[in-house]
Amino acid sequence: MSLMAVRIKVMPTSPEVDLEKLKDKLRKRIIASSNSSIKFEEEPIAFGLKALIISLGWPEDKELESLEEELKNIENVNSVEIIDIRRAFG
Repeated sequence: MSLMAVRIKVMPTSPEVDLEKLKDKLRKRIIASSNSSIKFEEEPIAFGLKALIISLGWPEDKELESLEEELKNIENVNSVEIIDIRRAFG
């Protein structure tokens, strides 16, 4: 089974959103979909707003759009965008 290295940009609804709580919700949803390692980075946008950049391994044979939709439905998430996909192993 091959893995893809995926980077996803998650925009919170406002600068007041607790990013640590949001990371926990995102982590739980991702682990439920695929038991992969996850790394978070914060990217400053403007006026105190920060995007979360999620790096994770994803099975190549599994649909990624379903994860994207699940992440969009989390409270305090404004948008989700897949910003990079690369074949990692296999």
